[in-house]
Amino acid sequence: MKEALEGFLHYLRYERNASPATIRDYGEDIECFRKYVTPPGEATMPLREVDHRVIREFVSFLYDRGLQKATVARRLAALRTFFKYCMRERLVNQNPAKLVSTPKLPKRLPRVLTAEEMNSFLNQLAYANPQERKTSRGRTPGEESKLLLKRDRAILELLYASGLRVSELVGLNTGSLDWKGQMLRVLGKGRKERVVPFGTKALGALEAYWPIRREMLQNGEADPEAVFVNHQGGRLTARSVRNIVKKYARLANVNWDLHPHSLRHAFATHLLADGADLRAIQELLGHVSLSTTQRYTQASIEQLMDVYDKNHPHA
Repeated sequence: MKEALEGFLHYLRYERNASPATIRDYGEDIECFRKYVTPPGEATMPLREVDHRVIREFVSFLYDRGLQKATVARRLAALRTFFKYCMRERLVNQNPAKLVSTPKLPKRLPRVLTAEEMNSFLNQLAYANPQERKTSRGRTPGEESKLLLKRDRAILELLYASGLRVSELVGLNTGSLDWKGQMLRVLGKGRKERVVPFGTKALGALEAYWPIRREMLQNGEADPEAVFVNHQGGRLTARSVRNIVKKYARLANVNWDLHPHSLRHAFATHLLADGADLRAIQELLGHVSLSTTQRYTQASIEQLMDVYDKNHPHA
């Protein structure tokens, strides 16, 4: 099973173009199952001997350890995907995980920021008060913050303007940008390419950031192809972008659980509220299934009902 797992992770990385976080999670979930079917001092159970009864026992084992339904559901989904790969490679004849039902989870819709909240947030990005101590580049921390603010604003504006996944944002190369047409060429899940537009505010933020990027690329670890870079000129990571989003949520003193996907949710919900076609939104987001995009319909309805309940005199 260990060899099959290594092949599966290679498949996720190079054929499915899965994000590093997805690959890590799948690896941990399948490794957990492998250890479960490996008795102490014995070899791992052969793949062809794993049937739905073994997987049901594994699910019971997870519940006995006190794991939440969401975690159990994720590990079961990982097993389904793993055995589907094994079927493709003719390592097994059937997918035993498909015969085990997924735990029923409560449907949770993300709290989507209104267009007014999003505009206010993007227009009021703040930075720390400058100090007089000089940095290694001879600037005060305040001057350094102003430069970083230009990069960070470009990140936030582009996330909201184009509805990108954070992995897609950090994967952008200079060749992905069509400045004149205000379009991005994005490599999404499964290495599927799509073209996404961005607006004038994002364009202005990118233009303001570009001279800062050139300066950052003067360092030794430069990645000249990357659109968004760190102090050393290397490609910015997804984790860094998540920290940037949370940093500005704190500085703006807003009580939101804000993360990069929040801006993607806002992008889709605001388009839908303004009358955009659901199929068009599906294409812009890079969703394979329309049912995934339809979650935003429910979010829009709930938001509409919330406004009605708060404002209608007979609500």
